[in-house]
Amino acid sequence: MANKDAQSQKELEVPSLEMLEAELKREQYKRSYGRVLKSTVFSLLVVAAVAALIAVLLLPVLQISGTSMTETLQDRDIVVALNSTKYKTGDVIAFYYNNNILIKRVIAGPGDWVNIDEEGNVFVNEVKLDEPYVKEKALGECNIELPYQVPDKKCFVMGDHRSTSIDSRNSTVGCIENDAVIGRILIRVWPLSGIGFIK
Repeated sequence: MANKDAQSQKELEVPSLEMLEAELKREQYKRSYGRVLKSTVFSLLVVAAVAALIAVLLLPVLQISGTSMTETLQDRDIVVALNSTKYKTGDVIAFYYNNNILIKRVIAGPGDWVNIDEEGNVFVNEVKLDEPYVKEKALGECNIELPYQVPDKKCFVMGDHRSTSIDSRNSTVGCIENDAVIGRILIRVWPLSGIGFIK
């Protein structure tokens, strides 16, 4: 009986001030930790969402597939594009074609006349283009009638690897609608050894 009374007395003992303060600190730490954790997770989600929107809407990240743009771009390079329909002759652009994304160089705009001779020299409005990005000129897969006038609201594109690229020289691809253009290729980000702006 005395044993039970001693146990009951222990259970009824009032905790000391130190014990109460320690317990209070533990509770405050739990609440503070929970708030910080929620705030951190929320911030990370917001940053990830913003980054995803920028990547999709403003600066799409694309991987090169194929060799039609060598030597400028290599197979499996990763590039960043500026989402825009504004471009000029010489710009490298990405565009939609048959549910795929292709990357080629703008040669001429709406209303321009394009001509290509047997050696692969390109003329726009009877002026020969200076093309330092092309290592080997070629007429390539050309089945359009030259000289060729670019239709309204379209652009004439060619790959830098002229002998293998299927592009506006072939009626299979033809000229590119402005609405199909994703953007202008700005920079290569992979491989690290090739990081730099695209010219």
